[in-house]
Amino acid sequence: MQSKDRLRPVSQFKVSRRNLPHFELPGSVYFLTFNTANRFILSDSAKDLVLSSFQFQDSKKYALYACVVMDDHAHCILQPMEIINNAQARRPVPLERPVPLKRTMPLEMPVTPEYYSLPQITHSIKSYSANRIQKLLNIKGSIWQDENYDRIIRDENEYLEKMKYIINNPLKPGLVGKSEDYKWLFYKGME
Repeated sequence: MQSKDRLRPVSQFKVSRRNLPHFELPGSVYFLTFNTANRFILSDSAKDLVLSSFQFQDSKKYALYACVVMDDHAHCILQPMEIINNAQARRPVPLERPVPLKRTMPLEMPVTPEYYSLPQITHSIKSYSANRIQKLLNIKGSIWQDENYDRIIRDENEYLEKMKYIINNPLKPGLVGKSEDYKWLFYKGME
């Protein structure tokens, strides 16, 4: 699939494959993992940029439920949002007609909602953070691996399992004693 095709909105179930299989279902919640290229170690200031990149598009392209930025990878739980364009938002109210018309088709065809695709979302996060990190550290080259791991969260139990995984991620290597003390962790309700 060509790059520009990957960056199109999604309106129905879609399966694609690069090295990993990718499944998209509009309205779904996803668990995503991004790895740095060649296990590049993110500095603390680079982690700040990555965390802000995740939070920047929250409530614009997706609902962000949780994310954590580690030394060489990041995880998040998010739900892509429906794309509302100006034409949909400002749809004119039909005028009353003095004489009803017979018609076999509705005047307005039902619109299938479109959602931001995972490639659109991951491109936004990875591209923005990579450019900022390169400028910050005065380096060139890839910051992120091209591909990421994504999984549709199927039910509440899996959601809670992935949320726990993200929250506990800084505890595993002993970076902090309590998850809340890890600077690069965000989850809804944490505030």
